[in-house]
Amino acid sequence: IIGSGFGGSVSALRLSEKGYKVLVIEKGKWYHADDFPKTNWNLKRWLWMPRLGMRGIMKISAFRHILALSGTGVGGGSLVYANTLPVPTKNFYKSGSWSDLADWQNELKPFYEKALKMLGASRNPKLYDADMALQSLAKEMGKESHFEATDVSVYFGEADKKVPDPYFDGEGPDKTGCTYCGGCMTGCRYGAKNTLDTNYLYLAQKKGCEIIAEHEVVDVKPNGADDGSNGYIVKAKKTSFFGSSKTFQTKNVIFAGGVVGTVKLLLKLKQTSLTNLSEKVGDDIRTNNETLISVSSLDKERDVSKGVAIGSIFHTDENSHLEPVRYAAGSGFWKILHFPYVTGSNFFIRLGKLIGKIIISPIDFFKIYFVNSWSRKTTVLLFMQTIDSTLKLKRGLFGSMISRVSTGKKPTAFIPESIALTKGFAKIVNGKATAMVTDTLVGIPSTAHILGGAVMGADASKGVIDKNNFVFGYKNMMVCDGSMISANPGVNPSLSITAISERAMARIAVKGKG
Repeated sequence: IIGSGFGGSVSALRLSEKGYKVLVIEKGKWYHADDFPKTNWNLKRWLWMPRLGMRGIMKISAFRHILALSGTGVGGGSLVYANTLPVPTKNFYKSGSWSDLADWQNELKPFYEKALKMLGASRNPKLYDADMALQSLAKEMGKESHFEATDVSVYFGEADKKVPDPYFDGEGPDKTGCTYCGGCMTGCRYGAKNTLDTNYLYLAQKKGCEIIAEHEVVDVKPNGADDGSNGYIVKAKKTSFFGSSKTFQTKNVIFAGGVVGTVKLLLKLKQTSLTNLSEKVGDDIRTNNETLISVSSLDKERDVSKGVAIGSIFHTDENSHLEPVRYAAGSGFWKILHFPYVTGSNFFIRLGKLIGKIIISPIDFFKIYFVNSWSRKTTVLLFMQTIDSTLKLKRGLFGSMISRVSTGKKPTAFIPESIALTKGFAKIVNGKATAMVTDTLVGIPSTAHILGGAVMGADASKGVIDKNNFVFGYKNMMVCDGSMISANPGVNPSLSITAISERAMARIAVKGKG
């Protein structure tokens, strides 16, 4: 299994339970509670830029049309995500290349329930400042009933109190009650967050699964028969400075490295050792139609850093959702990449507006950037939609990936609904909006949920994998990660990746009985 995120972890446990010998290869490090940084200013432990000596859990990937955020380390995105586990609306199941392959909403229902149980989902019991501001916005819009607390993968219990495993009849690790510190996305240092290394991977290891960290798979080739029916040879290189490459022989391979891992590798292999892969590799890349816009309050007494990373959600209409995202006090790294948020049809208009904003409100922006604590005053507004548009990723020079517009409009940092909601929220908290410099000046949106690139289809002309996650053109090869997602969920996708992977694994026979 290449990668240890949601799909890889599900696969590791379920296959181990069925008697298979399982090896998980992860390019990131093993991280335990004490290893995580106290703030995201500790770049060595927070960012993943191994060439610069940074081997943390947050990876930033820049493309022509999007800036993508993802996770790295044993446990994948679960180490750095905001714990949120929403079930998508019906539009998700009825769009994209997978829509006519199954009655997805009904088929996946039991697997969503299983995934929620395995991930230790609980309704967030405490709303804090940013959540209440969002609730006020919903009330102002006459939609307070569309606001609710989130279901999150967090053990609440009694704050900072360690208890024996509360989830798996004593088979899992001890858990510690959430302290609502807001540090979920820099890595939980208390043991309250139900990351994959504390559930699926933990249980898989008890069943004999082996996990090798700090190794990146660079080649997968058939071992004999061209279709892989005799198995595969997998080569992995060490991602740390020291150590040699490893080569493995295996009967089956599951790609589970997330979009920036799996699609990059498949694009390479399509040109080298797996030439029978579908021409659709890299197609149907989606961004959840997201924007990430920050609002920094100028109120002296306001502190938005308390709570779980995402404690509430506002369903603004049947296609759109808004969530307030927080970082713990002291985690202000993002401010060095943020400019005042402006809109406009081209760079020069936006640059002029940006300069104008600073001239009009110099004291306010001076406070935001140099006086006030960024994380105590700043809420990141995550806006998501099921409305469809796609990109295509291709292999560029030196093995990098480049993006192209595929169907629909190209992703934009300037979605009218998002802009209106941001203005409303800013008014409530007496704040100013900022965004990544790529959003403000270049118009390229940021997304925490890059999806697709190895989507489902009826055949190889329409997708990379079939409805059961098997790769067209090869035997004993699957994809189980965000690259299999074949439509925009419009909400945080981790639960959907888990549920779809559970469904795929449920169709694998017990060893010796298939």
